[in-house]
Amino acid sequence: MLSTRTTQTTFREEQLDLVFKALCDKTRRELLSRLSQGSVMITELAAPFEMSLPAVSKHLRVLEKAGLVERTVNGRVHSCALNVAPLKTAGEWLQYYEKFWSESLNALSAYVQTESQLNNNSQQE
Repeated sequence: MLSTRTTQTTFREEQLDLVFKALCDKTRRELLSRLSQGSVMITELAAPFEMSLPAVSKHLRVLEKAGLVERTVNGRVHSCALNVAPLKTAGEWLQYYEKFWSESLNALSAYVQTESQLNNNSQQE
């Protein structure tokens, strides 16, 4: 039997997989960008894209599955809104790894400064 912690970790990992899968596509990122301005009807959301409404709907389903988009239906009108909670979770996951690239950038900066100082010293001699 899986512990509650293992179940929560597995759920979180599955959620991250869905979020990163959703974010890996340019069209889906553009849809999220438009939704960051507020809730909008799907037909309005799809208007600037050079693809069919069913193709945009397919992208929206991926975003919904990841929890990034919430759809509301009022009669025949479907609207979507951005849900930022999964992005926060992904951001927290990425933040853990930030220290690794920050350390690498700091080491690179120190190396460049040392090389620059050595070059300046050799030119002055």
